[in-house]
Amino acid sequence: MKRFPSKFLSVLLGTAVGATIASSATNELSKVMKERGLSEIDVVRAAKTYNPTGVKDKYVVFSSGGQSGQMIVYGVPSMRLLKYIGVFTPEPWQGYGFDEESKKVLRQGNIRGREINWGDTHHPALSETDGKYDGKWLVINDKANPRIAVIDLADFETKQIVVNPVFKSEHGGSFFTQNSEHILEAAQYAAPFDNNYHPIEEYKEAYRGGVTVWKFDPKIGRIKPKDSFTIEMPPYMQDLSDSGKGISDGWGFTNSFNTEMYTGGIEIGMPPNEAGMSRNDTDFLHVYNWKKLYELSKDAKNVKIINDHKVIPMDIAVKNDALFLIPEPKSPHGVDVDPTGQYLIVCGKLDTHASVYDFKKIKKLIKNKEYVGKDPYGIPILDMKKSLHGQVELGLGPLHNQYSPVDGEVYTSLYVDSQVVKWNFKKLKVIDKENVHYNIGHLAGMEGKTADPQGDYIIALNKLSIDRFQNVGPLHPQNHQLIDISGKTMDLLVDMPLPLGEPHQAVAIRASKLHPHVRYEMGTNTRTGEQHIGKTLAGEERIERDGKNVTVYATLVRSHINPERITVNKGDKVTIYMTNLERAQDETHGFTIDNYDLHSSLEPGKTATLKFEADIEGVFPYYCTEFCSALHLEMMGYLLVKDPNKKYESAQKLKMKSMTPEELKAEYDKTVAVNNSTDAVIQSVVKFLKDNKYQEHKVVSDLVTDAFDQYNQIPEQKKKANAALKEGDVEKAILFENMIWQLMVKTADVGIRAKDALVRVIATKQSSSAVRGETAFAEGGCNGCHVIGKVSSGPDLTGVLMRHENGVDWVSRFILSPESMYKDPYVKAMIDYFNLKMPNQHMSEEEVDDIIEYLKWVDENANLF
Repeated sequence: MKRFPSKFLSVLLGTAVGATIASSATNELSKVMKERGLSEIDVVRAAKTYNPTGVKDKYVVFSSGGQSGQMIVYGVPSMRLLKYIGVFTPEPWQGYGFDEESKKVLRQGNIRGREINWGDTHHPALSETDGKYDGKWLVINDKANPRIAVIDLADFETKQIVVNPVFKSEHGGSFFTQNSEHILEAAQYAAPFDNNYHPIEEYKEAYRGGVTVWKFDPKIGRIKPKDSFTIEMPPYMQDLSDSGKGISDGWGFTNSFNTEMYTGGIEIGMPPNEAGMSRNDTDFLHVYNWKKLYELSKDAKNVKIINDHKVIPMDIAVKNDALFLIPEPKSPHGVDVDPTGQYLIVCGKLDTHASVYDFKKIKKLIKNKEYVGKDPYGIPILDMKKSLHGQVELGLGPLHNQYSPVDGEVYTSLYVDSQVVKWNFKKLKVIDKENVHYNIGHLAGMEGKTADPQGDYIIALNKLSIDRFQNVGPLHPQNHQLIDISGKTMDLLVDMPLPLGEPHQAVAIRASKLHPHVRYEMGTNTRTGEQHIGKTLAGEERIERDGKNVTVYATLVRSHINPERITVNKGDKVTIYMTNLERAQDETHGFTIDNYDLHSSLEPGKTATLKFEADIEGVFPYYCTEFCSALHLEMMGYLLVKDPNKKYESAQKLKMKSMTPEELKAEYDKTVAVNNSTDAVIQSVVKFLKDNKYQEHKVVSDLVTDAFDQYNQIPEQKKKANAALKEGDVEKAILFENMIWQLMVKTADVGIRAKDALVRVIATKQSSSAVRGETAFAEGGCNGCHVIGKVSSGPDLTGVLMRHENGVDWVSRFILSPESMYKDPYVKAMIDYFNLKMPNQHMSEEEVDDIIEYLKWVDENANLF
């Protein structure tokens, strides 16, 4: 392995920084490269996907979770997993399907009175304004149980599930129209629209396909079933769809397979479906004017009502010039409208060509009623050649497309060849190919199917990973591979195993377009966005009984659940309303009761409901399931379920030595003294914050608000402590004083974080060398003994460079070889005082130089520490 060149490192890190640190970094990087067998291009690729601590991604990807029934969220270019979203399947971490609010959403997905607790999520779609992602709503379909779910991107929670009332399966959903006023959902396997039995021999007469046009309100993010309708279509196995944009706005496009209308029958000696369903040379692209049909659906004479749902028959659509067919390559698997809305690309899995249709030509054929015939159901067929802009040979198994910001450029997945091909759909010319691993399905471009594609990256959603990752058994993860498309040729950067179902398709959006909440308004029902009926504030906690119905109004805040004891009778129906009182960001609490199969996730401000029957007797601890503070383990309580028909014998009380009154008073005085000392620290922090105008910096101001939320609870606790002391109950007074200490610790914790944040804002800017020095100070273990601004296990280092003649040289020598200076009178005095010798941390000279620069920065800002 050749030595890592300084010139290359300078390019990687930036010329100015690279010139400074190339010497030491070259040696370390060369060593790592040699040990791991890495090439220079490997390191470049790693750098392109690396996010330093605290740096966020440019794009956020929403991937279907396939058979998990969930969605997966990750960042690009880091490819770091960020979240799973519970959609069609219960998800315990989020309490989805366990608390009453989310259970109500999940139960919207019941079909014909049956609970459905799994889904096969396939095609996510982001809401659009003028054909561009607006970052407000996300929808996803369920192929196994034809449903659409709506996710609110203000909090990444599923808010609505709508069941398709006439389809028995679907694959071609979900696709927003260009202003998110409608969602297109196409059927997959043809079946009767009603719920009755129809023999397979009546396939052509009784089985149907179709496209449902769901009315969507983009202001509130909800599907409106009563304003929606389905377009009846032949039993051709409709597949994927796309909605027009620009000049094709108002039109929908859905491809199909099995125009042969073959129904198989291996069990009776017939050829299998795969043979009979791919006999024809072409299948049909469905072209329909959904906007015209939507207006027609408002008139009862144009619709049939099936399962309380409006269906526009084929003859009505044909009579109103709103439904047409165009031949397309057989067994297609997608139709993709370009950013302008003029061109449509269709790829057939069993054809090596991509077909580019021109909507202007299609509209002209429709206007002139220039048809080449009709299908068996009377739908006009347009001439394929006259509809095409052209065809180009791409390779084996072309599937899906994502567009580039470069005019005419598009990327297509090749399933059989395991490649991504870059080509120009206007010039019909192949530009570049990149191998992937293995058998790629969908592609995810950065906003690659909008009116404003970003380029930068393409993600290959590969169906197989085979030998790419550590063997974890016969069920392998699937492989998402990130490809850099910013240069002239594509460059595969990194593999990402995804171990949750089959991630079928993904969509990517600029992170800057997403603006999720960091906390809820206090007492929010997060599934409706409204105030929760069970909202409970501090001081309102209570237990109410009405016969066998017990209602608990509870709160959670670091580090206790109130109430801490709930006693009910066996057979009681228990409802617990829980409100998270935290105002600090990211202070989520969880709640579960052992043995009762319950869980809820409570983010700051959220109120949730748990309902259960106390049907087993016993003592059941409940606790916070999120590690939320240093006293997390103490954040618990007991559900006590007694049998009202039993007589219980009390256990003999243990005799314990009680403290004498004098001992109790000494304990009380000690506790109060500790509280007074802690309060003095808090007040010094408050003074610093006020003196430095903390309110001018929002991040700091929010932390101060959170700190005072804790501190302002102290007077009430002090009042209780004083009252207990006055009544002579010193033990109870100590308990309240301990509660004051808990509140003070929480206040100090947040307050010191606020101070540290303010220091970073108002301090002089660190040089690049000082930044590296602070890192070396921490990673080298210096801060294990030295705390800037405080005496800890070692002396405070503020001003250390001015304590000695030629201070920089003295400190440098001491860091490099502390043992050589143990006999120095000053050093010996420090060793005797702290009873500790400074160890040799084996710092390099470059690291020591950087630490010196960091200590100079500390001295410049000594007044802030």
